[in-house]
Amino acid sequence: VQLQASGGGLVQAGGSLRLSCAASGRTFSSYNMGWIRQAPGKEREVVAAISWNGGTTDYADSVKGRFAVSRDNAKNTVYLQMNSLKPEDTAVYYCAATRGSSLSRYPTAYYYWGQGTLVTVSS
Repeated sequence: VQLQASGGGLVQAGGSLRLSCAASGRTFSSYNMGWIRQAPGKEREVVAAISWNGGTTDYADSVKGRFAVSRDNAKNTVYLQMNSLKPEDTAVYYCAATRGSSLSRYPTAYYYWGQGTLVTVSS
């Protein structure tokens, strides 16, 4: 599966952004999807994950209550709605795909990655 993330940009603290990840291929609906970010000088962090059918989601503590992940398998797209953004949310955000019976918080578990989209939150 090929992935392409979009929707990043510059936003003031407290603002919102919605990221999209478009997937190619007929098997998108069989993958669990994750949104993974990497800030300068920091390790990659899985901030949100969603199961293949959208029935299960998981969030990093750092974004819980502010971010929401969703997917539309008919459109081969996964979304990340980001609200109440903080300067510490500044990072390159990647969408990634994996398979498995449970959602993973480990970036190494994801084996298809998009190219990343930059989110910058100003204070």
